[in-house]
Amino acid sequence: MNYRINPKNNDRLSILGFGCMRFPKDKKEVEHQIISAIEKGVNYFDTAYIYPNSEATLGSVLAKGYRKRVKLATKLPQFLVKKYEDLDMIFNTQLERLQTDYIDYYLIHLLTDLNIWHRLVNLGILEWIAAKKQQGQIINIGFSYHGGKDEFVKIIDAYDWEFCMIQYNYLDENNQAGKSGLQYAAGKGIPVMVMEPLRGGKLVTNLPKEVYEVWDQAYVKRSPAEWALRWVWNHPEVLVVLSGMNTQAMIDENIRVASKAEANSFTEADLVLFEQVRNILSQKIKVPCTGCNYCMPCPKGVDIPTCFSCYNDREIDGKIAALSHYIMQTSFKTNAHNASLCSKCGKCESHCPQGIKIRDELTKVAKVMEGIYYKPLRFFIKWFMKL
Repeated sequence: MNYRINPKNNDRLSILGFGCMRFPKDKKEVEHQIISAIEKGVNYFDTAYIYPNSEATLGSVLAKGYRKRVKLATKLPQFLVKKYEDLDMIFNTQLERLQTDYIDYYLIHLLTDLNIWHRLVNLGILEWIAAKKQQGQIINIGFSYHGGKDEFVKIIDAYDWEFCMIQYNYLDENNQAGKSGLQYAAGKGIPVMVMEPLRGGKLVTNLPKEVYEVWDQAYVKRSPAEWALRWVWNHPEVLVVLSGMNTQAMIDENIRVASKAEANSFTEADLVLFEQVRNILSQKIKVPCTGCNYCMPCPKGVDIPTCFSCYNDREIDGKIAALSHYIMQTSFKTNAHNASLCSKCGKCESHCPQGIKIRDELTKVAKVMEGIYYKPLRFFIKWFMKL
């Protein structure tokens, strides 16, 4: 495992961090995976208050003698903080779930514009942070960000942050905080953690055949996942890259790559390949959804990420295959979850870190995926499944 040094506090952190948003359902398997990752050198684990059962699951494993061996990161859901007392209520719940009395890296979750920070300041968060740091309950304070470049710079300048986390991958090099934001934060001595290096798996699976043809041109054979991870690690400004690993094979493979990846190691020829892949994918992807599920649950039951995933896959898998997947995943259930159920209430859009105009996009999905063939094919699939 390769490590990088946090310039703020000299922490030696594994360049591969364990993202804990989506654990497998099997608790024994989860425990095995977490312990395996620690034993093989991963020492940064990232969870959040709103990740279903994630904090409690992680805490139960770390309590078995592993807490001191890792740096633990979790997040304050600022959108649930309505008054000063909520800060302690949420934080104490997190400490209880995680079975610890301190958090190494604590983030303000989804801090997407300066107005949100000002609201928290008015509620007294500065005094609260100072008290928690003095008590040793918060070691480092930072924020996770999904928003534009201008607001990112404003937030960076608004407080003496000790780290931050941004979405960054080769397809989003100039989206959200982007490369300019990464360099701005690093220029101020603020360590940068990276999430979504594989864009929710979109840079790994169901890729257009043209992408595989590009990678096949490379002088060295690597999987799409390895190319994508190495691209992020090629940036010396990046301290840790989070990966939502949920199989042992994925953990082993990512650790193998993280043991070899170095900053500034790509050649000009490598970068040309990325530009070619970026151009191909940009033409194929209709909706830039990463499947984070922050937009869920929908009051009307629409499975928003799945609708967008099937819609995007239409350009990759073909119309019939994508429509079949769409029906299987949204309509062939006790309660349907298809796009046309959207009532356009807009609740989802206020939580989308990508800033997607979800209502408009769901209208497009319904028009394309629920056209003339939708009902006949749905009937056929149900009939076939009964057989």
